[in-house]
Amino acid sequence: MLLFIICAMPFSSDAKDPLCLQWRKTELPMFSKEGDIIIGGIFSLHDNPVDDNLTFTSMPEVSQCKGLNFRELQFAQSMIFTIDEINNSTDILPGIVLGYKIYDACRDVQLAIRSAMALVSGKEEGSLGDKSCAKPSSVLAIIGPSSSAPTVGVAKALGPFNVPVISHGASCACLSDKKLFPAFLRTIPSDYYQSRALVQLVKHFGWTWVGAIRSDDDYGNYGMATFEQIAQQEGVCIEYSETIYRTYPREKFRRTVNTIKSSSSNVIIGFVNFYDLEVLLEEMYLKNVTGFQWIGSDSWISARNPSMMEYYKLLKGAIGVQVSDAIIPGLKEFLLNVHPSNIPGNTGMNTYWEFLFNCTTASQDGTASFLPCTGTENLGAVNTQYTDMSNNGYSGNVYKAVYAIAYSLHNLLKCNSPEQIASKRCSNRTSVEPLQVLQYLKMVNFTASNGENFYFDESGDPAAKVKTYDLINWQLDKEGLIQFVTVGAYYAFLPEGQQFMINYSHIVWSGPGKKVPKSVCSDSCQPGTRKAVQKGKPVCCYDCIPCADGEISNRTDSPDCLKCPLEYKSNKGNNQCILKEIEYLSFEELMGILLATFSLLGAFLTTSIAFVFYLKRDTPIVKANNSELSFLLLFSLALCFLCSLTFIGQPSDWSCILRHTAFGITFVLCISCVLGKTIVVLMAFRATLPGSNIMKWFGPTQQRLSVCAFTLIQVVICLFWLLISPPFPNKNMKHSSEIIILECDLGSATAFYAVLGYIGFLSGLCFILAFLARKLPDNFNEAKFITFSILIFCAVWITFIPAYISSPGKYTVAVEIFAILASSFGLLICIFIPKCYIILLKPEKNTKKYLMGKM
Repeated sequence: MLLFIICAMPFSSDAKDPLCLQWRKTELPMFSKEGDIIIGGIFSLHDNPVDDNLTFTSMPEVSQCKGLNFRELQFAQSMIFTIDEINNSTDILPGIVLGYKIYDACRDVQLAIRSAMALVSGKEEGSLGDKSCAKPSSVLAIIGPSSSAPTVGVAKALGPFNVPVISHGASCACLSDKKLFPAFLRTIPSDYYQSRALVQLVKHFGWTWVGAIRSDDDYGNYGMATFEQIAQQEGVCIEYSETIYRTYPREKFRRTVNTIKSSSSNVIIGFVNFYDLEVLLEEMYLKNVTGFQWIGSDSWISARNPSMMEYYKLLKGAIGVQVSDAIIPGLKEFLLNVHPSNIPGNTGMNTYWEFLFNCTTASQDGTASFLPCTGTENLGAVNTQYTDMSNNGYSGNVYKAVYAIAYSLHNLLKCNSPEQIASKRCSNRTSVEPLQVLQYLKMVNFTASNGENFYFDESGDPAAKVKTYDLINWQLDKEGLIQFVTVGAYYAFLPEGQQFMINYSHIVWSGPGKKVPKSVCSDSCQPGTRKAVQKGKPVCCYDCIPCADGEISNRTDSPDCLKCPLEYKSNKGNNQCILKEIEYLSFEELMGILLATFSLLGAFLTTSIAFVFYLKRDTPIVKANNSELSFLLLFSLALCFLCSLTFIGQPSDWSCILRHTAFGITFVLCISCVLGKTIVVLMAFRATLPGSNIMKWFGPTQQRLSVCAFTLIQVVICLFWLLISPPFPNKNMKHSSEIIILECDLGSATAFYAVLGYIGFLSGLCFILAFLARKLPDNFNEAKFITFSILIFCAVWITFIPAYISSPGKYTVAVEIFAILASSFGLLICIFIPKCYIILLKPEKNTKKYLMGKM
């Protein structure tokens, strides 16, 4: 490359330099036409050089290439068609005739650079003389090459001379770097958009586990690097990434085929040139490696080649992106009406003509084995890529590239404004320089034949358009021929989810039927589970872990489980948060009904006994047992039974305050009455002793005061409780993750324990006194019954403590109500039922003599 640059430098003046002579002896252009301004063209009209190991010092004087490329021929003829169209137009470059020189690069970087130098220097074979090889460029701009690797070489070589190079097919993202390629522009989108389109296509079909094959050149390496970067961001994993090149040894291709064969992914991304892919397909064909879904880049997905039919079973159903078709009126007719020529520098069509019509265009010497070509053979009768206009996006790009040059020249050569004249930004045809054309190319803005507004952005890339690529699918037609069917389109600049328009019914897949192939390392994690990456493997390989209770995932492949709000729980499938059930002891459920029934029954029974006592208030047994304290005790027992009702139902501020304070005060009132009755019994027997005057110290007034004093202490404790930290309704969500327990929080636990402790203290004191009086001589000693009732009372409340602590939810309240009812029934039954038995069933025993033990 340095050799050519040195020869073309303007300061070189040695016309006899052997290095200069070496590159000057190059072949004539394949197509050429004289004109006022010449536009260069570099196309790979052949597939490969005869010698694949060409170097700059070993190039033949006339390069020999093999393998006709009809697709590139269409591009070259499209350039000629466009130039003729411009020359015949009066709206653009009036009075100026554009000419062209088109060279063959044979898909070789060295030959592409050599052709570029020939275009810049204007020195062709037979034109050598003693003139310096240093002169202004003979072309003002160059169209091509078609692929990225040769274009990189040409753009680097011509960059120092500011010769614009406009490619219609070189899509390598690297070419957008203006520091490295200051004079390069293109009419095809950058591979950044193609790589993104391929990633989005893979993601669209649900493939997250793919293999990657790339050509070992600028096109493949840069394109795949961009693909891998975007794939990582989008959650697509690459199982393997292999490089291939047509000149690699066969062993390298075998290793690549073995990698593909042993892989677990079913989708292969091919960022390759078809000529590299063809060698790989040959090896895959020999090993019968089929059934993979190929995703192709634009360089091969629509490339028609005679070997395609042989490899169709490998590439069946391949899908890829291709530059959108272009509408070019008149191009089809022009392509069918070209003819061979024997004019030197314009014989590019001859070899194709001979191949297509099995004739010869050379002068006959009597030994030729082919008939001479007449030049009137019908191109429409043959089926080649040259005449195929079904995928002509690249020809459309050539069309736009030529027009971009023409419009920039048009704007450069006209001076319509004082500003242009003052800034010397206009010129005449004899003094136009490539740098001026480059400057105007960067500012060009025109409307193409299809109505598209075209201009270059700051990177030299075409301005963004909504429809970026067509989606191509490999299928067989009724005659068994391969067809590249357009099944959709990709719109790069629409919101995600709207970028693809795909007709699924028209797609043929690699596998049988219409089912989309599956290619994932791990199956999708369904809602209710989360992904856990497998150690040492890519993020696409994971295990699905069920969400814990109280956590959910409501989308597929969720990386984490979300915790439900406190008042919610996860449903059975762990994919939705639902309201927790609210639990409290209600009047509507069976347990609440039973407890309320027993509570009312106890209050009714207590009231009935009070009524009986009231009716028999003048009888000895009622009088003997301190009727006043008995009635007060019955009243307090009725309150005890009724206070249990406050524990049933949904807790509220008032019910929480009432249930605990009412319980504490009523039970102290009840025990105080029992304690008073016990003391009265003791005092009564002490008063019978000679000289005893003790009853005057514990008469009715003292009894009332003692009950009030004992009860007042509990009232004070409850007041302090309510003032410091009263009970309040609370939603208990700690006890169970499944339910919300509505309960009354104690507020101050110390105050609650003080209330219970005071009740326990009075109960213990009462039990001791009753126990001491249990053997006093009397036929109806009430102390015995009090002792037994207090014993039951204490037993109930002692067993209540562990039961209360261990009972969950509403059963805690039920245990507390049961303790209240049990202790109340114990007092009621043990103290009053024996008396009622005598009053109602044994009235003969309800006498003073019997009670005094004299009967």
